[in-house]
Amino acid sequence: MAETDPAAAAVPVRFKSNYAASRKIEPFYKGGRIQISRDGKFMFCPCGSKVNVIDVETGALLHSLQQDEEEDVTAFVLSPDDEVLVTGSRALLLRRWRWREPRCERSWRAVHSAPVATMALDPTATLLATGGCDSTIKVWDMSKHYCTHNLKGSSGVVHLVEFHPDISRLQLLSSSIDYKIRIWDLRSSKCVALLDGHFSAVTSLAFADGNTLLSSGRDKICMVWDLETRQSKRTVPVYETVEAAVLLPEEGDFSQLGVKKQGLHFVTAGSKGILRVWDVATAACVHTQPVPFTLREEPSERSLSQCQFVPARNEILTVSVEHNIVFYDAPTLQLKKQLAGYNEEVLDVKFLGPGDSHIVVATNSPQLKVFELATSHCQILYGHTETILALDVFRKGLMFVTSAKDRSIRVWRMGRAGRVTCVAQGLGHAHGVGAIACSRLKESFVVTSSQDCTIKIWNIPESLTSKAKAALISSPEPLHARVTERGHDKDINSVAVSPNDKLLATGSQDRLAKLWSCSDCSLLGVFSGHKRGIWCVQFSPVDQVLATSSADGTLKLWGLRDFSCLKTFEGHDASVLKIIFVSRGAQLLSSGSDGLLKLWTIKTNECVKTLDGHEDKIWGLHSNKKDDMVVTASSDSCITLWQDVTEIEEKEAQAKQEEQIMKEQELSNLLHEKRYLKALGLAISLDRPHTVLTVVKAILREPEGRRHLEENIVRLRKDQKEAVLAFLVTWNTNSRNCHEAQAVMETLLKHEAPDSLLQFSGIKSAVESLLPYTERHFQRLSRLLQASTFIEFMWHNMRLADVAQQDQGTL
Repeated sequence: MAETDPAAAAVPVRFKSNYAASRKIEPFYKGGRIQISRDGKFMFCPCGSKVNVIDVETGALLHSLQQDEEEDVTAFVLSPDDEVLVTGSRALLLRRWRWREPRCERSWRAVHSAPVATMALDPTATLLATGGCDSTIKVWDMSKHYCTHNLKGSSGVVHLVEFHPDISRLQLLSSSIDYKIRIWDLRSSKCVALLDGHFSAVTSLAFADGNTLLSSGRDKICMVWDLETRQSKRTVPVYETVEAAVLLPEEGDFSQLGVKKQGLHFVTAGSKGILRVWDVATAACVHTQPVPFTLREEPSERSLSQCQFVPARNEILTVSVEHNIVFYDAPTLQLKKQLAGYNEEVLDVKFLGPGDSHIVVATNSPQLKVFELATSHCQILYGHTETILALDVFRKGLMFVTSAKDRSIRVWRMGRAGRVTCVAQGLGHAHGVGAIACSRLKESFVVTSSQDCTIKIWNIPESLTSKAKAALISSPEPLHARVTERGHDKDINSVAVSPNDKLLATGSQDRLAKLWSCSDCSLLGVFSGHKRGIWCVQFSPVDQVLATSSADGTLKLWGLRDFSCLKTFEGHDASVLKIIFVSRGAQLLSSGSDGLLKLWTIKTNECVKTLDGHEDKIWGLHSNKKDDMVVTASSDSCITLWQDVTEIEEKEAQAKQEEQIMKEQELSNLLHEKRYLKALGLAISLDRPHTVLTVVKAILREPEGRRHLEENIVRLRKDQKEAVLAFLVTWNTNSRNCHEAQAVMETLLKHEAPDSLLQFSGIKSAVESLLPYTERHFQRLSRLLQASTFIEFMWHNMRLADVAQQDQGTL
């Protein structure tokens, strides 16, 4: 093992006592129509039973619109003035929200016999149209919340409704699964026209002006309609299933998108996963968004389900079938921002970047996600063809490696601008590669283990570690395994490299951990002792120690010299999936399949803290270079960032202690100055019954103590009297303090009316506690009185006898 750095050893180890969740990256979008506010600052995303309000700049969840025990939201719409949002749920309820507050203003029955599939507000936000799965369309007066129209005639689910932008026309357009576009006259409540031209579902409607309509469909065509003649003006074949068509504004400069002359141009988004610009006059595609090399093999993974123009940002928003939300610069179609709406099951996570500015996440998919923590911008990395199972980051934080079910490993590099590219790829395992580890000192090799029970060591070419040479790589370089060794009899779950790059350790389902030489992969020793399969192995950063965690719920520390078990940590009630060393090797942090994190101090074998931040298995656990932050990833689709708050809590405790000392000194001064009312109030604010009792005793010791106590108790506020009542219940349990308790109780009973006392919080439990002890004190006093009376009687009789004898002696 590497020698401990003398400078580091000179600095005392600061033990951690607690972590606090500082940020949570969780699913905020699970499908459905996304909407953007007019100013482009807020995004509204349906997510099950709620609508999440997202800050577009930071990607932060501001708040959620959700009623208690509400069923899933099936449709929602934002008013043109951005003030009101209306939702429809599976419970057939419509709700009107003031989303900025957030507050539900009104809810009413939707009258539909099946859930609402779509809805739209007219330009004045006075009329709401709802299209239902029951083939009907209903129009609502938003001010009085009653149904003004019930439009029947559609076939199947009505999935599209739009008001005509000219309010004076009072027209509504709709489409259902019969592929036709219907125009409804709201004055007569009748369908006045049927636009028949599509041969599959109509997916979007866009108005160029009052008389021109653009429609797109899954029949791979877009159609331009003249609303005066109600005939088709142009059919544009787009050769892909179109989910949305967006008209480009005529006043903008879109010359880089092939727009060379005036006229209608629109952008399509669909099954090919790219944006294309079309000229209506020529029905030709004038611009196609370039496809990165890494995306050319997975068209189904990047299909687009939505597209809309955001005027305030001059950007085009797209939503993919994988729930990724992307903002493109409208004049150039260059990517500006990308957000991941849903992460599925998260299998691994690591900090990335020189300053740990990013995290790289492996979810239950072939794509990697790299999040920039400051902005929530997400890069989607394509390359693997099956689910990514594990990842690890080199020491400098610029290169990392991944392994997947497709039996391959890939090496990735982050450029100066934060852009990540694949620079190398290796094939060789016979089954999915479930564990991977990087060299620690230099970016020289990678170790992998697989379900084929083998261990492979891969050398990293120098061309990949040089920034200048790596920048010239156009396609991934091939990697070849230097050493292959069969390591275990069952699946290998974990592999780790020692800090000096000389040793590696493996943990397997066969309940064994093994130590190997990195040079030739020769077996050096076996660690035997766990009762079930081993999930994770980790080398200590400072000692010649290996840590293992197992499905038997324990963690063990092993000596590397004699392979003996040094310590066993018990406390988890479920499998321990991941472990890391923190506090420079003095503590361990472990994660379990029960969603709990535990912090252990190695010297004392003590579990210092248990953190509950997830609802399912925690597969990912990693600490940053500064050792002041930890990231966890779970099967509940959530990624949590934990901040070390030990120093903060210590400072708070110290400040609190200093404040207590100051108050106690002040209390002592007040008692000395006989300012009893202020002393009593201060003692109550300290919330210490014994201190208040000390003040009461000090008052009672005065010549007219009973009167002073009564005057001060009466002048207390109601909340202070309630606190004193709670305190005297405690005092009354001890015979040495019962006199003070009874004195305070007498004052309260004398000066507080029964109705007033009944309003005190906790009065019932206080009376129940006071009665038995008060009766006991009364009985004790009664016995004392009887005994004193008997003694007085005896003493009186003895005195009489003495007097009689003296009289006889005199005689």
